[in-house]
Amino acid sequence: MSVLGLLYLLSRLIAILAIIHVVLDNRQPAKTMAWALVIYFLPIFGVVAYIFFGVNRRKERFISRRSMDMLKRRSMLEFIEQGLMHLPAEYETTINLFSRQSFSMPFFNRQTEILTSGYDFFPRLLRDIAAARSHIHVDMYIIEDDALGQLVSDALISKARQGVEVRLIYDGVGCFKVKKRFFERMREGGVDAEPFMPVHFPRFTSRMNYRNHRKIVVIDGRVGYIGGMNIALRYVKGWKKKKTERGKDGSGWRDTMLRVEGGAVNGLQQMFLMDWFFVDRTLLSDRKYYTKPDSEGGLMQTVTSGPVGAYPEIMQGYLGIIMSARRYVYFETPYFLPPDTVLLAMKTAAAAGVDVRLLVPRSNDALFVEWASRSYLREAAEAGIKVSLYEGGFLHSKLMVSDDAVCTCGSTNLDFRSFENNFEANAFVYDVDLAQRMRDVYLNDEKRSVPLTSLPDRISPSFLQRMWDSLTRLFSPLL
Repeated sequence: MSVLGLLYLLSRLIAILAIIHVVLDNRQPAKTMAWALVIYFLPIFGVVAYIFFGVNRRKERFISRRSMDMLKRRSMLEFIEQGLMHLPAEYETTINLFSRQSFSMPFFNRQTEILTSGYDFFPRLLRDIAAARSHIHVDMYIIEDDALGQLVSDALISKARQGVEVRLIYDGVGCFKVKKRFFERMREGGVDAEPFMPVHFPRFTSRMNYRNHRKIVVIDGRVGYIGGMNIALRYVKGWKKKKTERGKDGSGWRDTMLRVEGGAVNGLQQMFLMDWFFVDRTLLSDRKYYTKPDSEGGLMQTVTSGPVGAYPEIMQGYLGIIMSARRYVYFETPYFLPPDTVLLAMKTAAAAGVDVRLLVPRSNDALFVEWASRSYLREAAEAGIKVSLYEGGFLHSKLMVSDDAVCTCGSTNLDFRSFENNFEANAFVYDVDLAQRMRDVYLNDEKRSVPLTSLPDRISPSFLQRMWDSLTRLFSPLL
């Protein structure tokens, strides 16, 4: 047998072993089939891709149970200090789920602002940084070495030189293109900057798929931010895309961040300190990192999920709210590649007479994801969900609001990656005032959109286009 023949047989043997590994992992059948198809038809590429992006790490424990208990003990004490708390009956099950499964405790919150653009978020953030006296904690998927990233880094260095504790977590893949010198300069200026799962070959290649997608800032334990914005100039100036027949110019960036003051900042702080222990192995549980809890106000839970948890907590929260909806539930997401359970819950609510609406960008920054999502959007529209395509730029906002009673905002997209692979963070708020304001944000965005049903090329595409959309959908569990 020739050398080429031996290499071919070896590649097929490796592919078969990889497929067996995928099958034995007992994942969702759709994800198992997607990986099996990729490995079988593209054996070399498929096996390499599976090693980098497909190996399941959910059963690994990244933080010991003892350390986890120590990190959560302080926020538990702050929670107890609030005294008796009346939970809204319709969401009591969801609140208890988060509390028992991940110790995400509900806190009364004094004030929450909704920031809907970089022009709102970054000046406010810089003012809060300038006012810091004790500590600044930043947990970002991306911080770019551009004009805005340099402005924020200068502000952090300035506070560090004043004696303020400044800690920064940045994602090793999200900041993969950022030169090391950018972070070294911050370290030299007194900022304690640590990467989350840096990709070092070959040691961490199998963990490249599991990224810290969170966007959190905590200042002095009294002010916090959570939402969808990273630190980069495009979150102000927008994302540029040439005009095509698919839609209008993609310039402009529409996103959502929450600015939080009050007891709920304790939930954000706990989240950051857990991530900090993971990257730095330093336990920070001093009372100074937490704020005195409020005794009244709206209830907020800061919920995390990730590939190492026993359950996908944020997805469970979404399902609970969807199935509890009585009048309406509205969604904004840049990427719509939902797991079957989420899509079924949305379709079931619509079939029961709930006003279910979904807002996504007309033009996406990831073309393959846009193709893969089109069949999902048509399926949603056919099930009675009102699907609209945002034309005011690129919609990167990630929010859900229901019944003028509950809303959530954070880093989680409605896709497989956010629900299953990424480390994500969302604030779940049980407050009529904030829910109504979030509803108004959605309705205002909807005014700058077009119904999917008004676009013949999207709702009734040609046979070839429908075939391509369906083929790309096969890969949606991997995107």
